[in-house]
Amino acid sequence: MNGKGLAAADSSPEHLTGDWYSVPDLRLRDHRFWVPLDHSLGLSSSPKITVFAREVVAAGKEEQRLPYLLYLQGGPGFECRQPTESSGWVHKRGTGLSTPMTVSAMSQFKSADELADFLKHFRADNIVKDAEFIRVRIVPDAGPWTILGQSFGGFCAVTYLSFAPQGLKQVLITGGIPPIGDGCTAGSVYKAGFQQAIHQNEKYYKRFPQDIKIVQELVNYLAEQEGGEVALPSGGFLTPRGLQTLGLSGLGSRTGFESLHYLFEKVWDPTLVPGAPKRISYNFLSSFEKWLNFDTNPLYALMHESIYCQGSASKWSANSIRTEVEDKFDAIRAAREGLPVLFTAEMIFPWMFDEIHALKPFKDAAHILAEKKDWPPLYDVQVLNNNKVPVAAAVYYEDLYVSFNLAKETASQIAGIRLWITNEFMHSGLRDDGTKVIDHLLGMLNGRKPLF
Repeated sequence: MNGKGLAAADSSPEHLTGDWYSVPDLRLRDHRFWVPLDHSLGLSSSPKITVFAREVVAAGKEEQRLPYLLYLQGGPGFECRQPTESSGWVHKRGTGLSTPMTVSAMSQFKSADELADFLKHFRADNIVKDAEFIRVRIVPDAGPWTILGQSFGGFCAVTYLSFAPQGLKQVLITGGIPPIGDGCTAGSVYKAGFQQAIHQNEKYYKRFPQDIKIVQELVNYLAEQEGGEVALPSGGFLTPRGLQTLGLSGLGSRTGFESLHYLFEKVWDPTLVPGAPKRISYNFLSSFEKWLNFDTNPLYALMHESIYCQGSASKWSANSIRTEVEDKFDAIRAAREGLPVLFTAEMIFPWMFDEIHALKPFKDAAHILAEKKDWPPLYDVQVLNNNKVPVAAAVYYEDLYVSFNLAKETASQIAGIRLWITNEFMHSGLRDDGTKVIDHLLGMLNGRKPLF
């Protein structure tokens, strides 16, 4: 998360302020906060974690008293990109140095139960509590700030509106309006997600029809190997259903189609020696693993379904919904029958904790979290119905990750929200043209855009 403006220079036991430093056209300052892992226990009784915030201002303005904007990144479990210059969307960026949930760090826990008990504190409700802890220590006079939530950051913004609206001046949301129904809404999310995935697959293969045969050939090759798998460089293995997960990144962003197509250009090793057996290239296998990012961001896989849960378990919802549409997503059958092999979307499946090497140590913890029922509330519909905080949201018509229809349903429950519905951008709109997106949303709140 990031601030913008003049921070209190004093350090305290729970807040350390660094010195100003420079990148081209920007001045930056790092803050570290020691916040309770469990806010219900209070600062003195709970174990602590570190939350990192990077303050970013235009060069020469570091001593001015400027308004704050808190940026909440998508995920869950992904860090922001570090600012290297003042270009594009770099108004307020940072994070990535908070207490890291890396594969090696999480291996410190002695049992799956201990790890699951720790991770339950890393959802939107606690992120909001962390943000409020920081706001009253960094904003002059503990005043309200504006927040910008991208994707899962938008989910956090709606939680913020529910439980701490007094800390908010304005709210901007980009591709991140969550379903807010009782229980676990993951089922409705994945039902919509599989349908949107089918639509995106149709568009992809229309763009790159030559990839139909390439993917079929690859699936058939994998299915014919011993165990139906090929070893990956890290120690995991690639299967037909694992191959389908490339859609998570490849089907939902502006350049995703092109990147996925170019990935398939390097599937096979060249035949350098006559009679050499056909093999998948090391470059492809290595690139496949890098697409997934689970080795560096395992929290995403562990916590993804829980972000939809209030008082109910997810029970591997995506996997359950997949069984209902398996006639369309059976990769081996599709390849053998000459049909396009469909890629899946933003879904985590239990078998990933067997096939992806970085996730194997956390298989038991993942099952514990999937069966956990007593998740606390994430939203207060009554408070949202009476919302007084100005809110503007970009809703992307063909968003692979956040259902357009579910987003509209939730928006109808947030009093005063203004929606910018567009098919000009996909889920990555903030990254693709952040200046245009932010200017449009701010214009909706400050009167530059007409109300109707």
